[in-house]
Amino acid sequence: MGLTQIMAEDLPNMSFAEIQTIAVSMSKSADNLYGLLENLLEWSRFQRGMISFDPKELPLLSKTKEIIQSLMDSANKKDLEIVFNLPEGSTVFADEYMFSSILRNLTSNSIKFTPKGGAISLSAKSSENDAVEFAIRDNGIGMEEKMVKKLFCLDEYTNRQGTEGEPSTGLGLVLCKEFVEKHGGKIWVESEEEKGSTFYFTIPNQSSLVKDSNQN
Repeated sequence: MGLTQIMAEDLPNMSFAEIQTIAVSMSKSADNLYGLLENLLEWSRFQRGMISFDPKELPLLSKTKEIIQSLMDSANKKDLEIVFNLPEGSTVFADEYMFSSILRNLTSNSIKFTPKGGAISLSAKSSENDAVEFAIRDNGIGMEEKMVKKLFCLDEYTNRQGTEGEPSTGLGLVLCKEFVEKHGGKIWVESEEEKGSTFYFTIPNQSSLVKDSNQN
């Protein structure tokens, strides 16, 4: 709002370079605001039971690449390499909407906190009880232990700026926890300052989800 006021009041006296700088800043602000509103609305709808839960078998590699495609512009601007270490032909039994939101939020988080020229990898493997364990790993700025303990908590203030000044409210991680636990899985993180972070989450197999759904 401040930038638009400056342009409205002093546009005739501004140079092209000044206008371009403000336009870039406004564009980033609009993107960040859109992301915040999207997470707020998504979380609100989930809390009110307005998001249906319809797990089905999804192709792991192709679906993950499709989800991450929307984040590639942000990654390319920071010259980040995104690597997919996912087994060909594997599937995951999950709600498509929630699964997409989890991967998008966690990968977006890694992009924010990884400096230019860094790398992010997405991998998956079978874990206990035939669940699929996902890992989103980056070599970014990492976190101190005090902050790690506050993640995924709605009543804790964990916002901080990304490596290019990108704001973060922490709400996306809260949303991820809600969606993972809806599947009967769990989410956690390992991180070290200046060395990067790895976010893990599990999605139980089809039989477990069907059993839990019938019990509910």
